[in-house]
Amino acid sequence: MGVSISFISATTEELDRAEQDPSWADEYVYELYDSDDFPMPDRPHGGPDKAWAGLQFLIDETDVRLEFLMDGLPILEDGTLFVWSAEQIESVARQLRATPWEQLAAHYDPERMTKEDVYPNTWRFDPEADLYWLERAYEELVAFFTEAAERGHGAFMNFSF
Repeated sequence: MGVSISFISATTEELDRAEQDPSWADEYVYELYDSDDFPMPDRPHGGPDKAWAGLQFLIDETDVRLEFLMDGLPILEDGTLFVWSAEQIESVARQLRATPWEQLAAHYDPERMTKEDVYPNTWRFDPEADLYWLERAYEELVAFFTEAAERGHGAFMNFSF
């Protein structure tokens, strides 16, 4: 299974309710993902899935202010569900759109990532394939933040481990 991060957009009202009633939020987010209507065209969702730590390693070398495990407001005590405000989504979207993949890829260092045990620590086995995997995850992340920001949405972030 592994450790993964996913986002699904949310209205301001949903985020406010989640802050007031975390158990509601936990059930609601589960229902969003488990719905027969998922994925919903009016509700952007996206990764980075298991690529989150590799992307974080690359993002940390840029001017983008995004830290998956520190940004957002934790809703559940176990650290598995966070809310991100519409303002946070807009700010990150703007930064991601201004940061081309090539800027991140320039910092890809499979040897260092292996030495630093960057999850999922597979970097030394097929570095070219892993770079491509990170690129796809970054594209999905940029698309999610852009679509959510365009709709004026915030987001729920799931951290599964």
